[in-house]
Amino acid sequence: MVTVIESISEMREFIKQVKLQNKRVGFVPTMGALHEGHLTLMREAQSVSDIVVASIFVNPTQFGPNEDYDAYPRTWQEDITACQRAGVDVVFRPRVVDMYPEGWGTWISVEQVTEKLCGQTRPGHFRGVATVVTKLFNIVQPDKAFFGQKDAQQVVVLMKMVRDLNMNVEIVMVPIVRDEDGLAKSSRNTYLTADQRTAALVLSCSLAFAQQLVRQGQRDVDFIRNEVQGKIGAEPLANVEYVEIYSFPELQEVRTVSGKVLLAVAVKFGATRLIDNIILEAKE
Repeated sequence: MVTVIESISEMREFIKQVKLQNKRVGFVPTMGALHEGHLTLMREAQSVSDIVVASIFVNPTQFGPNEDYDAYPRTWQEDITACQRAGVDVVFRPRVVDMYPEGWGTWISVEQVTEKLCGQTRPGHFRGVATVVTKLFNIVQPDKAFFGQKDAQQVVVLMKMVRDLNMNVEIVMVPIVRDEDGLAKSSRNTYLTADQRTAALVLSCSLAFAQQLVRQGQRDVDFIRNEVQGKIGAEPLANVEYVEIYSFPELQEVRTVSGKVLLAVAVKFGATRLIDNIILEAKE
């Protein structure tokens, strides 16, 4: 039976006892509304850890003023059942007032890698992510923390934060989990109408096409980007926010595909913003 802990002090005491037994802690931070992507992270953590902790906390500081914090799906009972099924030992469910008490005002700001992609269109988003993850790391003290590749820029930001601040935790990136038709698993998929969901398949199809181009020898970044942009833009319900290619994991500008590069897209279908990506690799 999964244990639910809501207070920070109780979570700290639990971890203290775990550490005294020299047990390895795997940690999966989530905002709930769990899907197969989250459960894959939990099972991965379970396979290499003695204790698996998952947090469920809809973090207000990573939402912009016009974003969907209040509407973000909250499915507590279903989430607990899912965590138990995935082998989670403890679910940490802190309150907003405890994570951000009155008078609170300290931020973690990661520079450079946050100034592009989602960071360009969602100001303050990664500051909120980095801050809440730092707080969670301080409370849970994991040996390894597991994040999905769908949020590849977030993974890069957190890897840089951990390295820059000498944090004693390893960030593990787990590949994207997709539905059978190719759509990347996301809590926001529930917002899509039937027509929008069908239209959203253009994302994975365009990424697969880019991979095919690279396998056929295409190396020009502008050409690949324009092809993907054109394919997504041809879908009437798609409103493209960005299609970008950067070196991975450095997120530096590149003109040709050499080694590993990240092709990342953000597209709105109605009011729902979806992101997706693929890591392309030139194998000479």
